Amino acid sequence: MSAPSLPTSHGLIIAGLCGGSGKSVIAVGLAAALAGQGIKVAPFKKGPDYIDAGWLALAARHPCHNLDPYLMTPEIIRHSFSQHAAGHQLALVEGNRGLFDGVNAQGAYSTAELAAILDLPVILVVDCTKTTRTVAALLLGCQQLGPGIRIPGVILNRIGSSRHQRIVRQAVEQYTDIKVLGAMPRLGHDIFPQRHIGITPCPEFAGAETAVAALAKTIGEQVDLPAVLALAQPVAPPPADDLYQQWRSQGTETVRLGILRDAAFQFYYPENLRALELCGATLVEINALTAPELPAIDGLYIGGGFPENSLQALSANLSFRDSLAQAIEGGLPVYAECGGLLYLGRRMEVDGTAYPLTGVFPVDFRMEKTPQAHGYTRLVATAANPVYPPGSTVCGHEFRYSKVTAWDQNGQELAFSMQRGVGFAGGEDGLVRKNVIALYTHIHALSTPEWAPRFLDLVRRQRTARLSDN
Repeated sequence: MSAPSLPTSHGLIIAGLCGGSGKSVIAVGLAAALAGQGIKVAPFKKGPDYIDAGWLALAARHPCHNLDPYLMTPEIIRHSFSQHAAGHQLALVEGNRGLFDGVNAQGAYSTAELAAILDLPVILVVDCTKTTRTVAALLLGCQQLGPGIRIPGVILNRIGSSRHQRIVRQAVEQYTDIKVLGAMPRLGHDIFPQRHIGITPCPEFAGAETAVAALAKTIGEQVDLPAVLALAQPVAPPPADDLYQQWRSQGTETVRLGILRDAAFQFYYPENLRALELCGATLVEINALTAPELPAIDGLYIGGGFPENSLQALSANLSFRDSLAQAIEGGLPVYAECGGLLYLGRRMEVDGTAYPLTGVFPVDFRMEKTPQAHGYTRLVATAANPVYPPGSTVCGHEFRYSKVTAWDQNGQELAFSMQRGVGFAGGEDGLVRKNVIALYTHIHALSTPEWAPRFLDLVRRQRTARLSDN
């Protein structure tokens, strides 16, 4: 179905009744279908998510930005949304979990809360497996629970037959004022490969472009795209001040900052990289799987990812591992998150086989079958570390299947006390060695604006010291 263009920026939220309802597939498909028809789509993901955001970015052909009521104030959420939506016809936000699911019974930090902050309409995706008229009851319940949340449209998912679709559609139209925008058939296979609690990251899937194109075609055939666009609401223009102004001109001296970016390490928020650039970093992407050695850099940022799925190649690249360990011994500043922390450990065990890693920290890890930590975090710096002054608070999130099986502590203290979350061990997080800090917690630059300038201050100091020694 051909979609008309929108004259100005409009926005809407795609949400589900629960995790696994298919909202990610619908959101990615809508972004791809509309972008394929010439609509400029700005994608957003609710919550601290890298994987869905990556697929949305691929589908929309534009970076995806995260919006999170726990990590960001309502003012920052609205500012980020309006600034990144500007110049685009549709700002499409994918929710997470169920519409009203938050961290407590009141639904704190839920997709519904984000919808209220942004004053956007919600299109619900409903899994209709083995149900018909009850779909209408579920929709009525959502309207009653969130009277301030507008739900003008629904997309029926996993429809089994034309009769099934007809009954569900009639029930929704008879008992609710919610418009049925389309119906996706039940498929005999996953459109995107699944792993852990969601979709496999697109950098790890060779058929990502093909899958998105196929999904866009199906969405175009099954969903009324003009009706979807008609439900979108105008987005307020961004404030006059720049969201990123706080980082501009933070550092006058440019430094070369390495970023491990490959199939193993891929979890980086666009705002984090932008903050580093605005603070004076020239980003140098490095493939830890294939690079023979660490290039000439002044500092290194290692984000998260799934190093366990590239573990054999990471471990086999001995020359790169050794060059990184030697650089760290020589004082190279490094900031590592989750997967980066694992890589800096001594070894990691997967399916009974242990693989040696860089050995910067005397820690052994093992990948488990179930999550070992999953959720928001709040940390307080309790010991000296290269970036955060003692007493400072950091909010972030953690998600890991890895478990610490051995740690030769040797008197080493962890730098943070966990007020919320699991952390590394014993309610603490943050391994420190020389100019390296490694945490299980991921941070977002809009939540921790001091991170980028402080880290780059360290990088500059060490660069100056190194040059003076030479």
